[in-house]
Amino acid sequence: MMRFCSVHTHSICCDGKNTLTEMARAAYEAGAVSFGASGHSHTPLPEDEGCVLPADMSAYRAEVLRLREACAGQMDVLLGIELDNCADVSAEGFDYWIGSVHRLKAPDGQYYTVDWSPEILSDCRWEVFGGDAYAMAECYYTEVRKMAAMKPTILGHLDLITKFNEKAPCLDEESSRYRAAALDALHAADPDATLLEINTGAMSRGWRTSPYPARFLLEEWRNMGGQVILTADAHSSDAIVYAYPEAAELARAAGYSHTILLTASGWVPEPL
Repeated sequence: MMRFCSVHTHSICCDGKNTLTEMARAAYEAGAVSFGASGHSHTPLPEDEGCVLPADMSAYRAEVLRLREACAGQMDVLLGIELDNCADVSAEGFDYWIGSVHRLKAPDGQYYTVDWSPEILSDCRWEVFGGDAYAMAECYYTEVRKMAAMKPTILGHLDLITKFNEKAPCLDEESSRYRAAALDALHAADPDATLLEINTGAMSRGWRTSPYPARFLLEEWRNMGGQVILTADAHSSDAIVYAYPEAAELARAAGYSHTILLTASGWVPEPL
């Protein structure tokens, strides 16, 4: 049986539904070899208040370290953070960090959320980009490229801008213009420093029937010598390892022979 970890998780410390203890317990009961808390980083944006970690993360750190001690000998507990492209804090002192882009920076300098709702994304497309969905995607992937170049431990939901594309089509993901922008962002990542996640978060929330990212991106990452990690982007304890079999199957279809477990000992290969 394939071993697995759950290191892209959110609790009531940010925008999740369960406590860190409940999330860790769910990971342990599911059989995970490691659990990682990866709260959303603080940003200076007023609309993020209450959905992200506070700027002073000392209580968050202390709680994760308490869980690490409580779970010693049973399951690794890692202290992580999901660092947003709008963050005003750093990932210094964390076991790992997920680099993610949730907003694109438009030509007017304003940030627009790409994963909140189809309506907000549509408003951005028409009000900022005059209906040009590919210009919007290029703007988004410019931010992803910057994040990838920072060498995060894990590059988060690379093609998040496609979250609503199944139910509210906006982009032709087969378009050469779209793919060029996505691949340009991917090429900024360092395969020796960064893992690409296969993320099932939009599946558990009912928006997608397949994980992020698209297979063409996974195949290119493999060609670059990159490795992948399965994540659930869980915001509740019942989603802690959601649709991992589907994520593993996508990895196999893209040509991977193994996934990576993030543990207290570092990166551990696990055959698929």
